[in-house]
Parts: sequence; structure tokens; C-alpha cells
Amino acid sequence: MKHDSVGAESGIVNPTFYQELSEEQSVPDVTPRGDALPQVTVSRPLYQQHQLNDAYQYRKPKRALQRELKTRMRKVDAKSCCSTVFPLITWLPEYSWGKDLVRDLISGCTVAVMHIPQGIGYALLANVPPIVGIYMAFFPVLVYFLFGTSRHNSMGTFAVVSIMVGKTVLAYTGTSEPGEPPRTALEVATAVCFVVGIMQLIMCVCRLGVISFLLSDTLVSGFTTGAAIHVVTSQIKDLLGLTLPSVGSMFEIVKTYIEIFKQIVNVNWAAIIISTITIVVLVFNNEILKPRVAKRSVIPIPIELIAVIAGTLLSRYLYLQDKYSIKTIGTIPTGLPAPTLPDFSLMPSILIDSFPVAMVGYTVSVSMALIFAKKENYEIGFNQELFAMGTGNVFASFFSCFPFAASLSRSSIQYSVGGRTQIASVISCGLLAIVLLWVGPFFEPLPRCVLAGIIVVSLKGLLMQVTQLKNFWRQSWIDGMVWILTFLSVVLLAIDIGLLVGIVLSICCIFFRALKPYTCLLGNVPNTDIYLDVNRYDGLIQHAGIKIFHYCGALNFASRAAFKTTVCETLGINLTEEIKRRKDPDWKPSMEQSSCRVLVLDFTSLSSIDPSAVGTFKAMVREFEELDIQIVLAGCQPPVFEVMLKCGLVGDIEKPYCRVFTSVHDAVQFGKECVGMGSISGSVVSGATGIV
Repeated sequence: MKHDSVGAESGIVNPTFYQELSEEQSVPDVTPRGDALPQVTVSRPLYQQHQLNDAYQYRKPKRALQRELKTRMRKVDAKSCCSTVFPLITWLPEYSWGKDLVRDLISGCTVAVMHIPQGIGYALLANVPPIVGIYMAFFPVLVYFLFGTSRHNSMGTFAVVSIMVGKTVLAYTGTSEPGEPPRTALEVATAVCFVVGIMQLIMCVCRLGVISFLLSDTLVSGFTTGAAIHVVTSQIKDLLGLTLPSVGSMFEIVKTYIEIFKQIVNVNWAAIIISTITIVVLVFNNEILKPRVAKRSVIPIPIELIAVIAGTLLSRYLYLQDKYSIKTIGTIPTGLPAPTLPDFSLMPSILIDSFPVAMVGYTVSVSMALIFAKKENYEIGFNQELFAMGTGNVFASFFSCFPFAASLSRSSIQYSVGGRTQIASVISCGLLAIVLLWVGPFFEPLPRCVLAGIIVVSLKGLLMQVTQLKNFWRQSWIDGMVWILTFLSVVLLAIDIGLLVGIVLSICCIFFRALKPYTCLLGNVPNTDIYLDVNRYDGLIQHAGIKIFHYCGALNFASRAAFKTTVCETLGINLTEEIKRRKDPDWKPSMEQSSCRVLVLDFTSLSSIDPSAVGTFKAMVREFEELDIQIVLAGCQPPVFEVMLKCGLVGDIEKPYCRVFTSVHDAVQFGKECVGMGSISGSVVSGATGIV
């Protein structure tokens, strides 16, 4: 090794990591082979952390708050503010009116056709008049066009949100304040819509857009699959032509099937035949015709609209309602609804019911938006999505709407047929305005069993999510249990209870994984400074008297006790009992008790540490000292080292609680000196694969 004239021994005055080896230094004579790995030879001083900090003038970066504020203020101008509030300003100038407009026109017409049967059907799920589903494809969609960041989401009715709103509508319809007339279903639904919008706006102000990430993929899958079971169950009465009493929200599925079996003798066979024909036709189209048509045309067969029109015409001219007692949609008014204020007196009572609706609607919409944004390479603003949905819900609540969200099926169709931007939604709104103004009464004779068949078939994608359980379980049994418990809670208890159970389980999984971090003992790869898990690799060197404990995670008030317990169990030491035995005058050390003289704690993967954990750590260091075991630390990241410095764990050069080394290899070299196995004047590390 080449030495500096001054301070060469410490290696701090002119520290150099990579140095040329002198001719006098002994190096292995490794003959190059065609299959040999590249060789790495490094010579450097052995560093403690404080020495390295002094050598390279370590300092904690200071935040120039005033400068940051000025920089941010300079970036704020009218254009940036407008583009943030109105995201369409960013993509509208780049819009190709000759090329993209044709695609959006086709996409908008296709989605408008889907809005009609889905809107009517999902409005019935929410227990409100069928025309409300068409309103929801118009009013909130226009607002989302102005404020939304997703260019491909099809906003409007969504099955899961509809059924969640339907529970609240059933619970509060007919209630009233003293001296007031009973509330209608539409009044309850619009009150829920207003409260959901206010909640989403509050979340936007509080910058809680990322809260959607609390809903993991496992939770969303289990929850939506369970909700799909609720939707199917709610449609069985229409498929069979039965009239069932209200059974409440708790244990609804169990109670519903009990009522169905009680009235099974009263089924309407005409309704069953119509439902069966509808389902068979839809399934035949989706499974056989649709894949073949997709090879020839991007525009799918509007089978749902065909079923609705055919059912309406057959019901009108065959007098199905009069002859066979087939239930129909009923009165559908024409024109746009007059703006009315929501029922503010009901809002305190529905706060708890509205929160899950706000969360589910936002999470589903953002999840869909992220899928399309990744494919088309544009950004989604989480808080802006909250603002767009909150504003849309508040505005729509004045026009007889319930909460809206992105539809999985419509969004997929809007994207697959070539939709480029939300202009497709505006085109869809224009076509639906014609339906609202003139065409609505045409659908009044539509049998409800036809809509029930359409809804059940459309839920295939959600129901088939049950096959994802196998993958979740294979990836992690914890995720598999979250899926199962969330699903069962939704199906057996209630939708809102199931969502709460899923969120609690997801949060518990985070804490469980944090309290059970990856730990192991490390061994040295011969002739290298690489240290690997001794339980996963063979041929590693474990130096006598030295144990290297690797910890991956965070140390805080919650995990400090588990950390101490894990260290003791890994080393096979009962601290309390061992200290008591050492105080016995007749105690004599055994070979096992003297097998560990130095404990190296590899903190290269320690993400954070808090003062509570440092306090526990100090006590643990002293307890190990009573057992003649010295603890040294290795690879502490700067934020971790700074907390240790503030709390007095390190920093006292003369008598520190712990010595801190820059790497595990440095700490091991120090440990070998302590147990009398080597020198710490410097270290030569070879990356050769063979024994040097």
C-alpha cells in the first residue's frame, strides 16, 4: 500500500478508498480463466463512523425554508393554477381534432348506449327511480370533464356504490322530522350524495389523496367480490318475480335467502323464462360472439341496449304486465330535473354510512385511472381527483343524483374502442340529454327481470375475482387471510362492516410485518467483505467469538421489545437468568457461554430509530456488558446515526455506549482484534471467488 508522509497510519489525513497495491504487498496469484468472475481488490483504512465523518466533513443538510418558499412561490402563476384546477388545459391544446375527435365520437356513442341499461338497473339497486341513473350519466360527468385528471374513466353509476347507497336509502326512507312529511327515497339519496361530496372535498383540502393506498389490492378484491354477491342476491327477487320484505342491512344475504325459500312457491314462471332467455343471450354474446366480433371491429355489439329495447317492445305489445303480472320499470319523467336543495336535517344521521361510500367510490375511480394513465403515459393527481369527485357529487346532489364513481366495464369499453379524452364523455352526455328530454317514457314497459338479467351477467368480472384468492395465498398467506375475512365479513355481516374489517386487517398487517422484520445471523463469504444469511447459504465463515446479527426494519417504541427478544433468542441467551447466574459466587464460565465475545449489529437496513428504542438499546448494551459481550454497530444510515448522536448512544469517543463502524467488515475486523484474532491497522478485501 502506498503511504502518505503524514498520518498514513490512521488513513484520515488523505483518505483514499481505492489504492494501487505496492509490489511488496502479497496478493494472490490468480490465473485468469475463461469462466472466472471479474476480480476486485480494495485497500483502505478501517473506519469508525466518527472518523469517516471527520475525514469527509460530514454535516446534516439544512433546510432553507425561506428559500424553498420563494422558489415555490415563483413557480405559482395564473397558468399553473388554472392547469391544476382545470386539467383539461394541459391536454386540450395537444388535442388532434381531425384524428382524436373521430375516436372520441365512436367511444362516446358506445358508452352512451351502455349508460342507458346500466343507469336504469343500478338506480334500482340504489332503490331510487330509474331515471336517476340517466341523470347521473349527465350532471356529474360534465363536472368531472372540467376537473378530473383521468382521460379515460367513464363516470356515473357503479354497482358497488349503488348497493351501498341503497342500504342507506332503505334505512331512512319514510323517516321524518317532527311536523315534516316522510322522506322519499330520492331525498335520502341526494342527502348521501351531498355528504359524500363534502367528505371528499375535506379530504382534498387535507391532502389525503394518498389515503386510497390504505385499501390494498387484496382488500379491494375481497370487498368488491363480496359486494357483487350482495348485488346478485338483490336481483334474485326480480329474476324470480317475487316481492320480498325489507330484511335490514345486518346479515342481509342470509335473511334474504330465508325469505326466498319461504316464498319459493310464489315465483312467477313468466319472469323466470324471460330472465333465463336474457341471461342466455347475454352470455352467448359475451363468450362466443363478442370475441369474434372484436377481431373484425373495435365497436362491440350493444347487446345490453338490444336486450332493453327488445324487452320493452315485447312487454308493450304482448301486454306482459297485464297478462302475466310482470313487474316493469314504471313511470319515467321527461326533461331535466329542477335544482332542489338536499335534506340538510338528515345529514348528521348519515355521516357514518356516507364515509365508506366516499372511500370506495374514490378508490375504485383512482384505481381505474391509474391503469389507463400507466398505459397512456400521463399523470393522475390524487388530490385533484378528490376535488373533481367532491365537486361533482355536491353539484349533482342538487339535481336528484346519488354518489357517482368510475364504472369498471364502461371505462374498459371507452378505452378499448379508441377513446382518447373526456371529450368522449361530453359526447355521451349530449346523446343522453336527448334520452332525458324525449326518449325516457319509451322504457316504461321494460320488465325488471330483463334488467336483473343484465346486471347479473355484467357482474361476471367481479365474481370471477374469487379466482385471485389462489394467487394472493401463494404470494402471502397473510394476504390470503385478509381476502377471506374481508369477503366473509361483507357477505355474512354487511358491506360497510366488511369494509371496516378489511381496512383494520390491512393496517394490522402493516404493523404485524413491521413488528416481525427480517432478521438473521450473517457469515462471511471467504476472501470478500460480503456477508450473507447463514440459514440460506452454505460455505460461509463464522468467526470464533463474533456473532453478526442483521436487522431489517425500523426500531421504535412498538418494536423495541421484540428486537431485544429476537436478538437474545437468535444468540440462545436468556439475559435475566444469565445475569443472575453470573452473580452467583460459584459461577464458572462454560465453553458455550464464552462462544460470543463481540456482537456486531448490522444496521445497514435499519430505516429509522426513535428515542424510546435508543433508551432500551442503551440498557441492552449494559446488560450484554455484564455478560462480557461487547456490542458494536455497523452501517448506520445518516438519519439513524443522527438520532443516536442526539440521544447519547454514540459520540463519546472515550467511553461510548457503542462503537459505530461504516461497514460490517470494519466491525468484524475490530471484533477480531478484540478476541485476539487479527490486526486492525488496515484491511485488504479481495473479491476473488477462490480461497486467497
